[in-house]
Amino acid sequence: MKNIIITGASKGIGSELGKFLCTTNRVLLLSRDFEQLERLRYENPALLIEKIDLAAKDSKKQVATAISKHFETVDILINNAAYLVSKPVLDLTSDDIQKSFATNVVGLIETCQTVIPLMSKNGGHIVNIGSMGGFQGSVKFPGLSVYSSTKAAVAGFTECLAEELRDTKIKVNCLALGAAQTEMLSQAFPDYKAPISAKKMAEYIADFALHQHQWINGKTIPVALGTP
Repeated sequence: MKNIIITGASKGIGSELGKFLCTTNRVLLLSRDFEQLERLRYENPALLIEKIDLAAKDSKKQVATAISKHFETVDILINNAAYLVSKPVLDLTSDDIQKSFATNVVGLIETCQTVIPLMSKNGGHIVNIGSMGGFQGSVKFPGLSVYSSTKAAVAGFTECLAEELRDTKIKVNCLALGAAQTEMLSQAFPDYKAPISAKKMAEYIADFALHQHQWINGKTIPVALGTP
């Protein structure tokens, strides 16, 4: 039984991950949407939930406090939280840009800073959820410049962090997800129907988080049946 933390877990892939993993593990869900977390826990009483906002200036403290209520050690961290703005570059506000990077990059890095010291001597696995939008050479889409840039930053951070932790038993990987049917996808592409459900994508991510770090480290792996 593993101690697992999932950020951005109130809906979509994050919530499906929680439901799937909590049957045989201790799972802590973190999200700013606490009402939705409470609904998830009502349906799945084994879930542990805490409210955090990764865009807040004290997000690192929020994460540390939330974890300390439930875990002394952590085996798996899945950084799934994301904030998406879909606007042409010239229409982007400073708030759009700053909130995107605060949530998708700064919050992710600070969550790693908080969790790494809690990973046991047996090691652990950090899985950063990226996007094909941030995967070099992939098809890009108008309006997603900031979101894609944050996900490219996540891929770069993953490689650097894995190198820093090379002498430990902690592995770090990034999954660059293609289209899965979520509210975020519908926001970016209202008329598009994804070839895979959030539930199926979550099952893949769960298996990867639990097992694949035995062979893979420091990689950004595209997980897509097509584009977007």
